[in-house]
Amino acid sequence: MKRNKTACLGAILLTGAVLLPACSSDTKDGGSKGDSTVTITQFVPDVPDKTFVEKLVPEFEAKHPNIKIKIMKTPYEEFDSKLQAMIAAGTAPDVTSHWGEGGFIEYYDKGLLRDLTDLMKEDNFKASDYGIPDNLMDIYKLDGKNYGIPVYSYVTMLLYNKDMFDKAGVPYPPSNYEDKSWTFDKMVETAKKLSKPSDDFEKVEFGMDWVWGEKDMRPVYFGAKVYSDDTWTNGGHATSFHFNSPEVVKINQRLSDLILKDKVMPSPEFTKAVAGQGGDPFATGRVGMSVAGAWILASVKEYSFKVGVAAVPYSGSDKNRNVLYVDPLLILKDSKHPKEAYEWIKFQLGKDIQEKSIELSGGTPPANQQAAEKYFSLYAPAIDAKDMKNVVEGGLKYGVESYNHLITHYSEILNIVKNELDLVDNGQKTVAEVSPQLEKKVNDLLKEKNAGKANK
Repeated sequence: MKRNKTACLGAILLTGAVLLPACSSDTKDGGSKGDSTVTITQFVPDVPDKTFVEKLVPEFEAKHPNIKIKIMKTPYEEFDSKLQAMIAAGTAPDVTSHWGEGGFIEYYDKGLLRDLTDLMKEDNFKASDYGIPDNLMDIYKLDGKNYGIPVYSYVTMLLYNKDMFDKAGVPYPPSNYEDKSWTFDKMVETAKKLSKPSDDFEKVEFGMDWVWGEKDMRPVYFGAKVYSDDTWTNGGHATSFHFNSPEVVKINQRLSDLILKDKVMPSPEFTKAVAGQGGDPFATGRVGMSVAGAWILASVKEYSFKVGVAAVPYSGSDKNRNVLYVDPLLILKDSKHPKEAYEWIKFQLGKDIQEKSIELSGGTPPANQQAAEKYFSLYAPAIDAKDMKNVVEGGLKYGVESYNHLITHYSEILNIVKNELDLVDNGQKTVAEVSPQLEKKVNDLLKEKNAGKANK
């Protein structure tokens, strides 16, 4: 599952389109006199780790005979445009999530979401009853109001190729996040022992691949500030971007050196050649370690080599050690049956349903930690369940939510960052050369967007 949410949600989010009545606006009699059944729709991408929810519907409907569930689906790449079209046509779904390229904060910023606080208060909802950690609930709480309830929670983890480690006689990295001897520098040192530099793509081997968050976020791992502090208190509207600070420039140079100087990390050229556009070079068996979102586990049982999981290395601070990708279930603002939609959401959070979801989806990690043991053991014996437990629990404890869920106009920002830093990764320019212009372009964009918001 690829979670690089980089594009805009389209005109709906950029223009602030107004929601029209939802498609679940069946009259309470369902169009037939005396029929009290209502229909709730959930909109998902047409991919196996989301469409599995259809198999949960019969059990829910048996327990709630007055509620019918309709799962609407569309190809992943069409998710945002389809949602936009449905809203414009007055046929918006009741329940969805940020499963396209747009993030939660974009939905919130344009007034597309229903505040769930009253429903949760009336129901005496307690996150602990559903095994949801408070820090995950807080991601989708703004100004004391709840706008989403976490249903899935991906962490970032380090996968390593045991065969390469064994061949090089190098000890496996630890899965315990409390082992502070496992540092970024130690990981690079290990990567150098695993690497076999060569100009021949058929012979070269790399010690590591660092896919920690998106390129704008990576300096945060080392303790640097990228976005202005007000971003986290004003609804995701950054007012300044700090990519040309000496600290950030130094960090980005360090990451660039992994490819061009140390030659321990695959270049974009290698990745495209051996794994295709957007492919995973770790799957080739010629990368020793890969730090990426937990969806990288999807094909682990198909690999021709043995795999282990380890903690993301320590960088000097635990504050932003892990990137989280938490998916909430959201009710759109004009749903005519929010109480019934809320019941459907709660059903999906139950321990037994989350355990079923893990199996049916092929490994979607639960937000309900009461169901986590099922997830930990899903990849056994290929991956040790104890290591999975350490990696997931440590990631949740020391994680920060991915910025694409928290910053408005994120896709436009990221496009600028990627375009400029790709020139560095390809060896065409240095970090020092691109950083001033990169920072200016993003700050000009932020100024334009914030001015537009102020004029509304």
